[in-house]
Amino acid sequence: MAEEIKKAPLNASIAPEEFDWDAFESTVAPGEENRADIEAAYDQTLSKVNENEVVEGVVTGINKREVIVNIGYKSEGVIAAPEFRYNPDLKVGDTVEVYVESAEDRKGQLILSHKKARALKSWDRVNEACNNDEIVKGFVKTRTKGGMIVDVFGIEAFLPGSQIDIKPIRDYDQFVNQTMDFKIVKINPEFRNVVVSHKALLEAEQEARRSELISKLEKGQILEGVVKNITNYGVFVDLGGVDGLIHITDLSWGRVDNPEEVVSLDEKIKVVVKEFDPQQKRIALGYKQLTPHPWDNLDPNLKEGDKVKGKVVLIADYGAFVEVEPGVEGLIHVSEMSWSPRLHSAQDFLKVGDEVEAQILNLDRENRKMSLGLKQLTQNPWESIREKYPVGSQQKATVRNITNFGVFAELEDGVEGLVHISDLSWNKIKHPSEMVATGDVIDVQILDFDEANHKLSLGHKQLLPNPWDEVEAKYPVGSVVEGTIASLTDKGANIKLQGEDEGFAFTRDLVKEDGKQAVAGETLSFKVTELRRSTRRILLSHVRTYSEAKEAKVAAEADTTKKAVKKINSNIEKTTLGDISELAALKDKLEKGE
Repeated sequence: MAEEIKKAPLNASIAPEEFDWDAFESTVAPGEENRADIEAAYDQTLSKVNENEVVEGVVTGINKREVIVNIGYKSEGVIAAPEFRYNPDLKVGDTVEVYVESAEDRKGQLILSHKKARALKSWDRVNEACNNDEIVKGFVKTRTKGGMIVDVFGIEAFLPGSQIDIKPIRDYDQFVNQTMDFKIVKINPEFRNVVVSHKALLEAEQEARRSELISKLEKGQILEGVVKNITNYGVFVDLGGVDGLIHITDLSWGRVDNPEEVVSLDEKIKVVVKEFDPQQKRIALGYKQLTPHPWDNLDPNLKEGDKVKGKVVLIADYGAFVEVEPGVEGLIHVSEMSWSPRLHSAQDFLKVGDEVEAQILNLDRENRKMSLGLKQLTQNPWESIREKYPVGSQQKATVRNITNFGVFAELEDGVEGLVHISDLSWNKIKHPSEMVATGDVIDVQILDFDEANHKLSLGHKQLLPNPWDEVEAKYPVGSVVEGTIASLTDKGANIKLQGEDEGFAFTRDLVKEDGKQAVAGETLSFKVTELRRSTRRILLSHVRTYSEAKEAKVAAEADTTKKAVKKINSNIEKTTLGDISELAALKDKLEKGE
Protein backbone atom coordinates (compact mmCIF):
# COMPACT_ATOMS: atom_id res chain seq x y z
CA MET A 1 0.00 0.00 0.00
CA ALA A 2 2.85 2.31 0.75
CA GLU A 3 4.18 1.71 -2.75
CA GLU A 4 0.77 2.42 -4.25
CA ILE A 5 0.46 5.60 -2.32
CA LYS A 6 3.87 6.68 -3.59
CA LYS A 7 2.78 5.95 -7.19
CA ALA A 8 -0.47 7.95 -6.87
CA PRO A 9 -0.31 11.35 -8.56
CA LEU A 10 0.23 14.16 -6.14
CA ASN A 11 -2.55 16.24 -7.66
CA ALA A 12 -5.15 13.43 -7.40
CA SER A 13 -7.91 14.45 -5.10
CA ILE A 14 -11.30 13.08 -4.11
CA ALA A 15 -13.87 15.10 -2.36
CA PRO A 16 -14.73 13.66 1.09
CA GLU A 17 -18.37 13.50 0.36
CA GLU A 18 -17.69 11.43 -2.78
CA PHE A 19 -15.46 8.81 -0.97
CA ASP A 20 -17.06 5.35 -0.66
CA TRP A 21 -16.26 4.32 2.91
CA ASP A 22 -18.24 1.07 2.75
CA ALA A 23 -16.32 -0.07 -0.28
CA PHE A 24 -13.03 0.94 1.43
CA GLU A 25 -13.77 -1.09 4.54
CA SER A 26 -14.97 -4.17 2.64
CA THR A 27 -12.32 -4.09 -0.04
CA VAL A 28 -9.07 -5.91 0.55
CA ALA A 29 -6.23 -3.56 -0.17
CA PRO A 30 -3.35 -4.70 -2.32
CA GLY A 31 -0.99 -6.94 -0.27
CA GLU A 32 -3.48 -7.15 2.58
CA GLU A 33 -4.00 -10.80 2.01
CA ASN A 34 -0.31 -11.40 2.96
CA ARG A 35 -0.32 -9.18 6.09
CA ALA A 36 -0.98 -12.03 8.51
CA ASP A 37 1.85 -14.03 7.02
CA ILE A 38 4.21 -11.09 7.20
CA GLU A 39 3.36 -10.40 10.86
CA ALA A 40 3.81 -14.06 11.74
CA ALA A 41 7.21 -14.10 10.05
CA TYR A 42 8.20 -10.85 11.81
CA ASP A 43 7.10 -12.19 15.21
CA GLN A 44 9.41 -15.19 14.72
CA THR A 45 12.40 -12.83 14.45
CA LEU A 46 11.59 -11.20 17.86
CA SER A 47 12.39 -12.49 21.33
CA LYS A 48 9.65 -13.77 23.45
CA VAL A 49 9.31 -11.44 26.40
CA ASN A 50 7.77 -12.47 29.64
CA GLU A 51 6.89 -9.86 32.18
CA ASN A 52 8.52 -9.90 35.60
CA GLU A 53 11.69 -11.58 34.46
CA VAL A 54 15.31 -10.45 34.06
CA VAL A 55 16.83 -10.45 30.58
CA GLU A 56 19.90 -8.99 28.93
CA GLY A 57 19.78 -6.09 26.53
CA VAL A 58 22.14 -3.93 24.51
CA VAL A 59 22.47 -0.19 25.02
CA THR A 60 21.53 1.54 21.78
CA GLY A 61 21.34 5.12 22.94
CA ILE A 62 22.34 7.36 25.88
CA ASN A 63 21.34 10.90 26.74
CA LYS A 64 21.18 12.93 29.94
CA ARG A 65 17.70 11.78 30.85
CA GLU A 66 17.45 8.17 29.67
CA VAL A 67 19.18 5.10 28.33
CA ILE A 68 17.68 3.17 25.35
CA VAL A 69 18.03 -0.63 25.61
CA ASN A 70 17.21 -3.22 22.94
CA ILE A 71 16.25 -6.62 24.33
CA GLY A 72 15.27 -8.05 20.88
CA TYR A 73 11.63 -7.08 21.24
CA LYS A 74 9.60 -5.27 18.62
CA SER A 75 10.12 -2.05 20.54
CA GLU A 76 13.05 -0.76 22.57
CA GLY A 77 12.84 -0.02 26.27
CA VAL A 78 13.64 3.25 27.95
CA ILE A 79 15.39 3.36 31.37
CA ALA A 80 15.94 6.50 33.44
CA ALA A 81 19.62 7.55 33.33
CA PRO A 82 20.01 7.84 37.16
CA GLU A 83 19.69 4.04 37.35
CA PHE A 84 23.12 3.85 35.71
CA ARG A 85 24.68 6.56 37.88
CA TYR A 86 26.90 3.97 39.53
CA ASN A 87 28.49 3.23 36.13
CA PRO A 88 29.72 6.45 34.52
CA ASP A 89 31.63 4.45 31.91
CA LEU A 90 28.42 3.07 30.33
CA LYS A 91 28.47 3.36 26.52
CA VAL A 92 26.44 2.33 23.48
CA GLY A 93 26.93 -1.36 22.76
CA ASP A 94 27.31 -2.41 26.42
CA THR A 95 25.24 -5.36 27.57
CA VAL A 96 23.16 -4.75 30.68
CA GLU A 97 20.59 -6.69 32.66
CA VAL A 98 17.05 -5.33 32.77
CA TYR A 99 13.84 -6.29 34.48
CA VAL A 100 10.71 -6.46 32.23
CA GLU A 101 7.98 -4.66 34.10
CA SER A 102 5.53 -4.58 31.16
CA ALA A 103 5.72 -5.65 27.54
CA GLU A 104 3.62 -2.62 26.56
CA ASP A 105 2.13 0.27 28.43
CA ARG A 106 -0.84 2.30 27.25
CA LYS A 107 1.39 3.93 24.69
CA GLY A 108 2.73 0.61 23.44
CA GLN A 109 6.09 1.28 25.14
CA LEU A 110 8.23 -1.55 26.57
CA ILE A 111 8.77 -0.81 30.27
CA LEU A 112 12.19 -1.91 31.64
CA SER A 113 14.11 -1.34 34.89
CA HIS A 114 17.83 -1.84 35.38
CA LYS A 115 17.63 -1.06 39.10
CA LYS A 116 15.14 -3.86 39.75
CA ALA A 117 17.20 -6.29 37.71
CA ARG A 118 20.22 -5.51 39.80
CA ALA A 119 18.22 -5.78 43.01
CA LEU A 120 16.89 -9.25 42.13
CA LYS A 121 20.36 -10.64 41.53
CA SER A 122 22.37 -8.36 43.77
CA TRP A 123 22.44 -10.54 46.92
CA ASP A 124 23.60 -13.57 44.93
CA ARG A 125 26.23 -11.45 43.25
CA VAL A 126 27.42 -9.96 46.53
CA ASN A 127 27.85 -13.40 48.10
CA GLU A 128 29.54 -14.73 45.01
CA ALA A 129 31.93 -11.76 44.88
CA CYS A 130 32.75 -12.17 48.57
CA ASN A 131 33.37 -15.91 48.23
CA ASN A 132 35.55 -15.45 45.16
CA ASP A 133 37.45 -12.48 46.68
CA GLU A 134 36.31 -10.51 43.64
CA ILE A 135 36.85 -6.79 43.08
CA VAL A 136 33.55 -4.99 42.53
CA LYS A 137 32.59 -1.51 41.45
CA GLY A 138 30.49 0.66 43.70
CA PHE A 139 29.02 4.13 43.60
CA VAL A 140 29.53 6.33 46.65
CA LYS A 141 26.07 7.73 47.28
CA THR A 142 26.43 9.79 50.43
CA ARG A 143 28.36 10.37 53.61
CA THR A 144 27.10 8.92 56.89
CA LYS A 145 28.23 8.66 60.49
CA GLY A 146 31.57 6.89 60.58
CA GLY A 147 31.92 6.41 56.82
CA MET A 148 30.10 6.33 53.47
CA ILE A 149 27.11 4.57 51.84
CA VAL A 150 28.08 2.74 48.64
CA ASP A 151 25.78 1.26 45.97
CA VAL A 152 27.07 -2.23 45.11
CA PHE A 153 24.91 -4.29 42.76
CA GLY A 154 21.96 -2.20 43.89
CA ILE A 155 22.57 -2.91 47.58
CA GLU A 156 23.53 -0.14 49.95
CA ALA A 157 26.83 -1.22 51.53
CA PHE A 158 28.74 0.51 54.33
CA LEU A 159 32.24 1.83 53.75
CA PRO A 160 33.92 2.64 57.13
CA GLY A 161 36.00 5.80 57.20
CA SER A 162 39.08 3.80 58.15
CA GLN A 163 38.67 1.65 55.02
CA ILE A 164 38.58 4.44 52.46
CA ASP A 165 42.31 4.96 52.03
CA ILE A 166 45.67 3.99 53.51
CA LYS A 167 46.52 7.50 54.54
CA PRO A 168 44.33 9.59 56.87
CA ILE A 169 41.40 11.26 55.11
CA ARG A 170 40.79 14.93 55.84
CA ASP A 171 37.85 15.50 53.45
CA TYR A 172 35.27 12.70 53.10
CA ASP A 173 33.04 14.71 50.75
CA GLN A 174 35.56 14.38 47.92
CA PHE A 175 34.48 10.75 47.45
CA VAL A 176 30.72 11.40 47.16
CA ASN A 177 29.30 10.64 43.67
CA GLN A 178 32.50 8.75 42.76
CA THR A 179 32.64 5.23 41.35
CA MET A 180 35.42 3.20 42.92
CA ASP A 181 36.68 -0.35 43.17
CA PHE A 182 35.93 -2.21 46.39
CA LYS A 183 36.43 -5.50 48.11
CA ILE A 184 33.58 -7.05 50.08
CA VAL A 185 35.02 -7.75 53.52
CA LYS A 186 31.95 -8.67 55.60
CA ILE A 187 28.38 -9.87 55.05
CA ASN A 188 25.64 -10.28 57.63
CA PRO A 189 23.07 -12.63 55.99
CA GLU A 190 20.52 -12.14 58.74
CA PHE A 191 20.27 -8.37 58.35
CA ARG A 192 21.65 -8.30 54.81
CA ASN A 193 24.35 -5.87 55.77
CA VAL A 194 27.41 -5.54 53.57
CA VAL A 195 30.72 -3.90 54.49
CA VAL A 196 33.19 -2.98 51.77
CA SER A 197 36.75 -1.70 51.74
CA HIS A 198 38.75 0.32 49.27
CA LYS A 199 41.77 0.35 51.58
CA ALA A 200 42.14 -3.43 51.26
CA LEU A 201 42.74 -3.06 47.53
CA LEU A 202 45.25 -0.30 48.09
CA GLU A 203 47.05 -2.35 50.72
CA ALA A 204 47.27 -5.34 48.40
CA GLU A 205 48.62 -3.09 45.68
CA GLN A 206 50.97 -1.44 48.11
CA GLU A 207 52.13 -4.82 49.39
CA ALA A 208 53.06 -5.85 45.89
CA ARG A 209 54.95 -2.60 45.32
CA ARG A 210 56.57 -2.88 48.75
CA SER A 211 57.81 -6.42 48.05
CA GLU A 212 59.20 -5.28 44.74
CA LEU A 213 60.84 -2.20 46.26
CA ILE A 214 62.27 -4.05 49.25
CA SER A 215 63.76 -6.67 46.95
CA LYS A 216 65.72 -3.86 45.30
CA LEU A 217 66.70 -2.00 48.48
CA GLU A 218 70.30 -1.62 49.54
CA LYS A 219 71.79 -0.10 52.67
CA GLY A 220 73.04 3.39 51.88
CA GLN A 221 70.75 3.75 48.85
CA ILE A 222 69.43 7.28 48.30
CA LEU A 223 65.72 7.54 47.45
CA GLU A 224 63.20 10.30 46.91
CA GLY A 225 59.91 10.33 48.78
CA VAL A 226 57.04 12.46 50.00
CA VAL A 227 56.42 13.31 53.66
CA LYS A 228 53.23 11.40 54.40
CA ASN A 229 52.79 11.81 58.14
CA ILE A 230 54.54 13.67 60.98
CA THR A 231 54.51 12.37 64.56
CA ASN A 232 56.27 13.47 67.72
CA TYR A 233 58.81 10.66 67.32
CA GLY A 234 59.56 10.94 63.61
CA VAL A 235 58.42 11.32 60.01
CA PHE A 236 56.83 8.74 57.68
CA VAL A 237 57.92 9.06 54.08
CA ASP A 238 56.07 7.54 51.10
CA LEU A 239 58.70 5.99 48.82
CA GLY A 240 56.20 5.17 46.11
CA GLY A 241 53.63 3.01 47.82
CA VAL A 242 55.99 1.92 50.58
CA ASP A 243 56.47 3.86 53.81
CA GLY A 244 59.75 4.39 55.62
CA LEU A 245 60.39 6.07 58.97
CA ILE A 246 62.86 8.83 59.71
CA HIS A 247 63.33 8.82 63.47
CA ILE A 248 63.47 12.27 65.03
CA THR A 249 67.15 11.73 65.89
CA ASP A 250 67.92 11.19 62.19
CA LEU A 251 66.30 14.40 60.99
CA SER A 252 69.10 16.77 61.96
CA TRP A 253 72.59 16.69 63.46
CA GLY A 254 71.29 19.24 65.96
CA ARG A 255 68.68 18.59 68.64
CA VAL A 256 65.10 18.62 67.31
CA ASP A 257 62.07 19.09 69.57
CA ASN A 258 59.45 18.95 66.82
CA PRO A 259 59.94 17.26 63.40
CA GLU A 260 57.94 20.07 61.79
CA GLU A 261 60.97 22.31 62.45
CA VAL A 262 62.80 20.34 59.73
CA VAL A 263 60.20 19.06 57.22
CA SER A 264 56.60 19.77 56.30
CA LEU A 265 53.69 17.60 55.19
CA ASP A 266 53.64 16.59 51.48
CA GLU A 267 57.20 17.90 51.04
CA LYS A 268 59.43 16.01 48.60
CA ILE A 269 62.71 15.04 50.23
CA LYS A 270 65.71 12.81 49.59
CA VAL A 271 66.53 10.16 52.15
CA VAL A 272 69.11 7.44 52.66
CA VAL A 273 68.29 3.85 53.57
CA LYS A 274 69.79 3.10 57.00
CA GLU A 275 68.28 -0.29 57.76
CA PHE A 276 65.53 -2.47 56.38
CA ASP A 277 63.87 -5.68 57.50
CA PRO A 278 62.53 -7.69 54.53
CA GLN A 279 60.50 -9.99 56.79
CA GLN A 280 58.76 -7.30 58.84
CA LYS A 281 58.94 -4.94 55.87
CA ARG A 282 60.22 -2.03 57.91
CA ILE A 283 62.49 0.60 56.44
CA ALA A 284 64.57 2.95 58.58
CA LEU A 285 65.56 6.12 56.77
CA GLY A 286 68.02 8.91 57.43
CA TYR A 287 67.76 12.57 56.46
CA LYS A 288 70.65 14.24 58.25
CA GLN A 289 73.06 11.66 56.82
CA LEU A 290 72.89 13.42 53.45
CA THR A 291 74.61 16.49 54.96
CA PRO A 292 78.17 16.67 56.41
CA HIS A 293 78.52 16.02 60.15
CA PRO A 294 79.04 19.33 62.02
CA TRP A 295 81.92 17.83 64.01
CA ASP A 296 83.83 17.45 60.76
CA ASN A 297 83.62 21.22 60.28
CA LEU A 298 84.58 22.09 63.88
CA ASP A 299 87.44 24.58 64.15
CA PRO A 300 90.61 22.44 64.10
CA ASN A 301 92.42 24.97 66.32
CA LEU A 302 89.90 24.54 69.16
CA LYS A 303 91.54 22.85 72.17
CA GLU A 304 91.12 22.09 75.85
CA GLY A 305 91.24 25.19 78.01
CA ASP A 306 89.67 27.43 75.34
CA LYS A 307 86.53 29.39 76.09
CA VAL A 308 83.41 28.82 73.97
CA LYS A 309 79.95 30.33 73.89
CA GLY A 310 76.76 28.41 73.31
CA LYS A 311 73.09 27.94 73.99
CA VAL A 312 71.59 25.52 76.51
CA VAL A 313 69.46 23.04 74.52
CA LEU A 314 68.73 20.38 77.15
CA ILE A 315 68.68 20.20 80.94
CA ALA A 316 69.08 16.94 82.87
CA ASP A 317 69.55 16.31 86.60
CA TYR A 318 73.20 15.50 86.03
CA GLY A 319 74.03 18.45 83.79
CA ALA A 320 73.24 20.69 80.83
CA PHE A 321 73.93 20.24 77.11
CA VAL A 322 75.20 23.35 75.37
CA GLU A 323 75.20 23.72 71.58
CA VAL A 324 78.43 25.54 70.72
CA GLU A 325 77.81 25.14 66.95
CA PRO A 326 74.81 23.69 65.07
CA GLY A 327 75.02 19.97 65.70
CA VAL A 328 77.98 20.21 68.11
CA GLU A 329 77.11 19.92 71.79
CA GLY A 330 79.11 19.88 74.99
CA LEU A 331 78.07 18.68 78.46
CA ILE A 332 78.45 20.82 81.55
CA HIS A 333 78.25 18.36 84.42
CA VAL A 334 76.52 19.69 87.52
CA SER A 335 79.78 19.28 89.46
CA GLU A 336 81.43 21.72 87.05
CA MET A 337 78.83 24.45 87.54
CA SER A 338 79.84 25.58 91.04
CA TRP A 339 82.75 25.24 93.47
CA SER A 340 80.27 24.23 96.14
CA PRO A 341 80.72 20.60 97.27
CA ARG A 342 77.01 20.26 97.99
CA LEU A 343 75.10 18.23 95.41
CA HIS A 344 72.94 20.45 93.18
CA SER A 345 70.58 19.99 90.27
CA ALA A 346 71.43 21.57 86.93
CA GLN A 347 68.09 23.40 87.04
CA ASP A 348 69.44 25.42 89.98
CA PHE A 349 71.99 27.08 87.69
CA LEU A 350 70.70 27.04 84.10
CA LYS A 351 67.56 26.75 81.98
CA VAL A 352 66.92 25.87 78.33
CA GLY A 353 67.66 28.81 76.06
CA ASP A 354 70.33 30.42 78.26
CA GLU A 355 73.38 31.80 76.47
CA VAL A 356 76.49 30.79 78.43
CA GLU A 357 80.26 30.99 78.23
CA ALA A 358 82.20 27.93 79.35
CA GLN A 359 85.68 26.44 79.31
CA ILE A 360 86.54 23.27 77.36
CA LEU A 361 87.63 20.63 79.86
CA ASN A 362 87.86 17.69 77.48
CA LEU A 363 87.64 17.49 73.67
CA ASP A 364 87.32 14.06 72.02
CA ARG A 365 87.01 14.62 68.27
CA GLU A 366 87.13 10.92 67.46
CA ASN A 367 84.13 10.07 69.63
CA ARG A 368 82.58 13.52 69.11
CA LYS A 369 82.33 14.38 72.79
CA MET A 370 83.04 17.62 74.60
CA SER A 371 83.06 18.38 78.34
CA LEU A 372 82.62 21.97 79.50
CA GLY A 373 82.90 23.80 82.80
CA LEU A 374 81.37 26.98 84.21
CA LYS A 375 83.11 27.25 87.59
CA GLN A 376 86.54 27.33 85.93
CA LEU A 377 85.81 30.87 84.77
CA THR A 378 85.57 32.06 88.39
CA GLN A 379 88.18 31.96 91.16
CA ASN A 380 88.17 28.92 93.43
CA PRO A 381 87.26 30.33 96.87
CA TRP A 382 88.92 27.37 98.60
CA GLU A 383 92.37 28.46 97.48
CA SER A 384 92.40 31.25 100.09
CA ILE A 385 89.87 29.85 102.54
CA ARG A 386 92.06 29.97 105.68
CA GLU A 387 93.08 33.57 105.11
CA LYS A 388 89.50 34.68 104.48
CA TYR A 389 87.88 32.60 107.24
CA PRO A 390 90.44 31.94 110.01
CA VAL A 391 89.72 29.28 112.62
CA GLY A 392 87.87 30.73 115.59
CA SER A 393 86.46 33.69 113.65
CA GLN A 394 82.79 34.55 113.78
CA GLN A 395 80.91 34.62 110.43
CA LYS A 396 77.39 34.82 109.08
CA ALA A 397 76.06 31.92 107.01
CA THR A 398 72.81 31.03 105.21
CA VAL A 399 71.14 27.71 105.95
CA ARG A 400 70.90 25.80 102.64
CA ASN A 401 70.03 22.29 103.72
CA ILE A 402 68.85 20.58 106.92
CA THR A 403 69.57 16.92 107.66
CA ASN A 404 69.13 14.63 110.64
CA PHE A 405 72.75 15.05 111.64
CA GLY A 406 73.14 18.78 111.15
CA VAL A 407 72.82 21.91 109.03
CA PHE A 408 74.68 22.90 105.85
CA ALA A 409 75.28 26.65 105.88
CA GLU A 410 76.76 28.71 103.01
CA LEU A 411 79.30 31.44 103.76
CA GLU A 412 79.50 32.51 100.12
CA ASP A 413 78.88 30.99 96.70
CA GLY A 414 80.88 27.77 96.59
CA VAL A 415 81.81 27.77 100.30
CA GLU A 416 79.63 25.68 102.58
CA GLY A 417 80.18 24.18 105.99
CA LEU A 418 78.47 21.72 108.30
CA VAL A 419 77.11 22.70 111.67
CA HIS A 420 76.78 19.34 113.40
CA ILE A 421 73.66 18.88 115.53
CA SER A 422 75.88 18.67 118.60
CA ASP A 423 77.30 22.11 117.76
CA LEU A 424 73.94 23.79 117.24
CA SER A 425 72.84 24.11 120.86
CA TRP A 426 74.17 23.52 124.37
CA ASN A 427 70.87 21.83 125.10
CA LYS A 428 69.98 18.44 123.69
CA ILE A 429 67.71 18.64 120.58
CA LYS A 430 66.12 15.85 118.55
CA HIS A 431 66.34 17.53 115.12
CA PRO A 432 68.05 20.66 113.75
CA SER A 433 64.70 21.94 112.43
CA GLU A 434 63.78 22.72 116.06
CA MET A 435 66.25 25.61 115.89
CA VAL A 436 66.65 26.74 112.25
CA ALA A 437 64.85 26.70 108.89
CA THR A 438 66.14 26.71 105.33
CA GLY A 439 67.10 30.25 104.33
CA ASP A 440 67.83 31.46 107.88
CA VAL A 441 70.98 33.54 108.37
CA ILE A 442 72.81 32.41 111.52
CA ASP A 443 76.04 33.31 113.33
CA VAL A 444 78.68 30.59 113.15
CA GLN A 445 82.22 30.05 114.35
CA ILE A 446 84.90 28.48 112.14
CA LEU A 447 85.97 25.27 113.88
CA ASP A 448 88.10 23.37 111.34
CA PHE A 449 89.05 23.00 107.61
CA ASP A 450 89.61 20.22 105.09
CA GLU A 451 90.85 22.05 101.99
CA ALA A 452 91.50 18.88 100.00
CA ASN A 453 87.87 17.76 100.18
CA HIS A 454 86.40 21.28 100.40
CA LYS A 455 84.87 20.62 103.81
CA LEU A 456 84.37 23.12 106.61
CA SER A 457 83.28 22.51 110.21
CA LEU A 458 81.16 25.22 111.80
CA GLY A 459 79.69 25.77 115.22
CA HIS A 460 76.79 27.84 116.47
CA LYS A 461 76.55 27.08 120.18
CA GLN A 462 80.15 28.21 120.67
CA LEU A 463 78.97 31.81 120.24
CA LEU A 464 76.40 31.42 123.03
CA PRO A 465 76.98 31.16 126.82
CA ASN A 466 77.07 27.61 128.13
CA PRO A 467 74.08 27.25 130.49
CA TRP A 468 75.82 24.37 132.22
CA ASP A 469 78.31 26.76 133.80
CA GLU A 470 75.41 28.36 135.62
CA VAL A 471 74.03 24.95 136.60
CA GLU A 472 77.33 23.89 138.13
CA ALA A 473 77.45 27.05 140.16
CA LYS A 474 73.83 26.71 141.20
CA TYR A 475 73.98 23.03 142.20
CA PRO A 476 77.47 22.17 143.52
CA VAL A 477 78.16 18.52 144.34
CA GLY A 478 77.26 17.80 147.98
CA SER A 479 74.67 20.53 148.25
CA VAL A 480 71.15 19.64 149.42
CA VAL A 481 68.21 20.96 147.36
CA GLU A 482 64.49 20.53 147.42
CA GLY A 483 62.78 18.83 144.46
CA THR A 484 59.50 17.29 143.33
CA ILE A 485 59.24 13.88 141.70
CA ALA A 486 57.87 14.73 138.23
CA SER A 487 57.76 11.26 136.68
CA LEU A 488 58.93 7.73 137.34
CA THR A 489 60.91 5.54 134.92
CA ASP A 490 62.20 1.97 134.95
CA LYS A 491 65.50 3.14 136.39
CA GLY A 492 64.41 5.97 138.62
CA ALA A 493 62.65 9.32 138.59
CA ASN A 494 62.92 12.76 136.97
CA ILE A 495 63.12 15.43 139.66
CA LYS A 496 61.77 18.95 139.09
CA LEU A 497 64.11 21.56 140.63
CA GLN A 498 64.06 25.34 140.48
CA GLY A 499 62.74 26.97 137.30
CA GLU A 500 63.28 24.74 134.26
CA ASP A 501 66.06 22.72 135.89
CA GLU A 502 65.69 18.98 136.19
CA GLY A 503 67.63 16.21 137.88
CA PHE A 504 67.53 12.46 138.03
CA ALA A 505 67.53 10.02 140.98
CA PHE A 506 68.00 6.28 140.66
CA THR A 507 65.41 3.99 142.26
CA ARG A 508 67.79 3.02 145.08
CA ASP A 509 68.11 6.71 145.99
CA LEU A 510 64.34 7.21 146.34
CA VAL A 511 63.84 5.13 149.51
CA LYS A 512 62.56 7.26 152.40
CA GLU A 513 63.80 7.07 155.99
CA ASP A 514 60.79 4.95 156.98
CA GLY A 515 61.71 2.40 154.32
CA LYS A 516 58.92 3.32 151.90
CA GLN A 517 59.52 4.18 148.22
CA ALA A 518 58.90 7.76 147.16
CA VAL A 519 56.06 8.27 144.62
CA ALA A 520 55.34 10.83 141.88
CA GLY A 521 54.29 14.22 143.17
CA GLU A 522 56.19 14.01 146.46
CA THR A 523 58.50 16.88 147.39
CA LEU A 524 61.66 15.77 149.18
CA SER A 525 65.12 16.97 149.93
CA PHE A 526 67.85 15.66 147.66
CA LYS A 527 71.59 15.74 147.79
CA VAL A 528 73.54 16.56 144.59
CA THR A 529 75.78 13.52 144.11
CA GLU A 530 77.21 14.15 140.61
CA LEU A 531 77.19 16.68 137.72
CA ARG A 532 77.72 15.05 134.31
CA ARG A 533 78.74 17.82 131.92
CA SER A 534 78.89 15.61 128.82
CA THR A 535 75.24 14.58 129.14
CA ARG A 536 74.01 17.73 130.93
CA ARG A 537 72.66 15.63 133.82
CA ILE A 538 72.25 16.36 137.57
CA LEU A 539 72.27 13.18 139.67
CA LEU A 540 70.40 13.37 143.01
CA SER A 541 69.82 11.14 146.04
CA HIS A 542 67.23 11.37 148.80
CA VAL A 543 68.73 8.46 150.75
CA ARG A 544 71.97 10.35 151.13
CA THR A 545 70.21 13.19 152.97
CA TYR A 546 69.41 11.01 156.00
CA SER A 547 71.78 8.06 155.69
CA GLU A 548 74.84 10.23 155.85
CA ALA A 549 73.59 11.86 159.14
CA LYS A 550 73.26 8.43 160.67
CA GLU A 551 76.61 7.48 159.42
CA ALA A 552 78.04 10.68 160.93
CA LYS A 553 76.47 9.89 164.35
CA VAL A 554 77.78 6.34 164.32
CA ALA A 555 81.12 7.64 163.28
CA ALA A 556 81.09 10.16 166.16
CA GLU A 557 80.20 7.49 168.71
CA ALA A 558 82.86 5.25 167.37
CA ASP A 559 85.29 8.06 167.60
CA THR A 560 84.40 8.66 171.33
CA THR A 561 84.80 4.97 172.15
CA LYS A 562 88.01 4.94 170.28
CA LYS A 563 89.28 7.86 172.31
CA ALA A 564 88.26 6.19 175.67
CA VAL A 565 90.01 2.98 174.76
CA LYS A 566 92.99 4.94 173.75
CA LYS A 567 93.01 6.73 177.15
CA ILE A 568 92.76 3.47 179.06
CA ASN A 569 95.49 2.00 177.01
CA SER A 570 97.52 5.07 177.68
CA ASN A 571 97.04 4.72 181.47
CA ILE A 572 98.00 1.07 181.29
CA GLU A 573 101.13 1.96 179.47
CA LYS A 574 102.10 4.43 182.28
CA THR A 575 102.22 1.60 185.03
CA THR A 576 105.88 0.93 186.09
CA LEU A 577 107.75 -2.29 186.94
CA GLY A 578 108.05 -1.12 190.52
CA ASP A 579 104.33 -0.98 190.88
CA ILE A 580 104.14 -4.48 189.63
CA SER A 581 106.67 -5.69 192.23
CA GLU A 582 104.73 -4.14 195.11
CA LEU A 583 101.60 -5.84 193.90
CA ALA A 584 103.34 -9.15 193.82
CA ALA A 585 104.57 -8.75 197.42
CA LEU A 586 101.10 -7.80 198.52
CA LYS A 587 99.82 -10.92 196.91
CA ASP A 588 102.28 -13.07 198.85
CA LYS A 589 101.24 -11.57 202.17
CA LEU A 590 97.61 -12.24 201.46
CA GLU A 591 98.33 -15.82 200.66
CA LYS A 592 100.26 -16.31 203.98
CA GLY A 593 97.38 -14.84 205.92
CA GLU A 594 99.43 -11.92 207.06
